[in-house]
Amino acid sequence: MLVIIDEYTRECLSIHVARSTKHQDVLDQLYDLFICRDTPEHIRSYNAPEFTAKAARKWLASLGVKTLYIEPGSPWENGYVESFIGKLRDELLNGEIFDTLLEARVLTERWRREYNRYPAS
Repeated sequence: MLVIIDEYTRECLSIHVARSTKHQDVLDQLYDLFICRDTPEHIRSYNAPEFTAKAARKWLASLGVKTLYIEPGSPWENGYVESFIGKLRDELLNGEIFDTLLEARVLTERWRREYNRYPAS
């Protein structure tokens, strides 16, 4: 799952569900979000290959988007996302057995919309 959250509003913008995630999946998700929501000043992400690929860095730089990478082994640098993923796990993933990728996508999107509709206070 590729989770994209707005750090300011705490809204979950996207959860991309796939068997694996490549840098092109990241770019596709960001492209769609940039069209709908405008280009952000910066993006914070893990140092995973799909985020640090040359094509991803080049594309983001061409748009003027700065990249902030979380140091390996330092999840506290991204505490809100870590908390969100824990909530996703507790409220959805631990209680479901997905038979198909489509089922996982549909149920995850339903959960994401519910999460955004009723944010934690």
